[in-house]
Amino acid sequence: MAAPGARRPLLLLLLAGLAHGASALFVVKDINGTACIMANFSASFFTIYDTGHGSQNSTFELPSSAEVLNSNSSCGKENVSEPILTIAFGNGYLLKLNFTRNATRYSVQNMYFAYNLSDTQYFQNASDKGIYSVDSTTDIKADINKTYRCLSAIQVHMRNVTITFSDATIQAYLSNSSFSKEETRCTQDGPSPTTVPPPSPSPPLVPTNPTVIKYNVTGENGTCLLASMALQLNVTYLKKDNMTVTRALNISPNDTASGSCNLRVVTLRVESKNSTLDLKFGMNGSSSLFFLQEVQLNITLLDAKDPKLFASNQSLRALQATIGNSYKCNTEEHIYVTKEFSLNVFSVQVQAFKVESDRFGSVEECMQDGNNMLIPIAVGGALAGLVLIVLIAYLIGRKRSHAGYQTI
Repeated sequence: MAAPGARRPLLLLLLAGLAHGASALFVVKDINGTACIMANFSASFFTIYDTGHGSQNSTFELPSSAEVLNSNSSCGKENVSEPILTIAFGNGYLLKLNFTRNATRYSVQNMYFAYNLSDTQYFQNASDKGIYSVDSTTDIKADINKTYRCLSAIQVHMRNVTITFSDATIQAYLSNSSFSKEETRCTQDGPSPTTVPPPSPSPPLVPTNPTVIKYNVTGENGTCLLASMALQLNVTYLKKDNMTVTRALNISPNDTASGSCNLRVVTLRVESKNSTLDLKFGMNGSSSLFFLQEVQLNITLLDAKDPKLFASNQSLRALQATIGNSYKCNTEEHIYVTKEFSLNVFSVQVQAFKVESDRFGSVEECMQDGNNMLIPIAVGGALAGLVLIVLIAYLIGRKRSHAGYQTI
């Protein structure tokens, strides 16, 4: 039997595996073998699909066997086509990142995901069969010749699919076949350490976290929306001096909140002096799930070249839970709306359509909070295992010491 100390590496490997999914490196090369795209990240996929008895959820990770599909990947051609990274795994699964650039920045303009509803490993009792696909724009972007870096979780919502990227390092249009040492950090991580503050005073890129506010929308049949959350607007626009800036604006408790209750849409409206924000919650076809399906913003920016900004996205699938239950997430969520506007949501608990006695129902926690719990659970499990090993070793040693004494 192995000594107790020999088991410790096994426990540490178990701890590492539970704490975080494995990252993988993906590289696209041109015909000369020169790398033009490099990406290193881990990813999980949360999918909702229909069965004969209602909707079902499926969650799975990007496996270590995933690899670049060279036939569908490309370095692109100047003024003809843009770079594409296509990752293939399993039986018919594809994750595709389409890049584009301008004079100063590059971005993942579109993300495409194809999945196989015939795969019973992930989609048990699915009503539909075959390959299905979804796609969405993203806010993954970085300065030219810099690496996009994001330690925080990045969520991309695609109708019934949410992809969560972790510990992401991505760069396209590579100049020397390797990641640049200079980085552009994602908004979730905060401003880049190399960002030089502007000489004139301006609102910080990431101000202090907004205040948690309670919202209640009531209709003829009672409360249809109950929410507790802190909201922050991220707005990108061109100033009068032709400088592009991104401002983070907190929703204040002093802003006016109202709303409306309809059969299949519940609306929360928050108005301030210069902005109107609408959050519209819908439900799926079987009326078993609610989710944030549309975000709309009208805002006046006094220092902008065009002061009036309107942004809207009607195909979201965020803040989702079973009707009658509440969605809860302590981790900050970043909801991409358009390239000019995204919404940060902090410490959210929300319930739409069916609210009993003006109280939240049973809680359905977000994936990010579940992942954060893995580390303390794994540490606790490892410590318990270690204590058990020490106890067994002690009992064996004690038994042997007693065996050395014989009765006369």
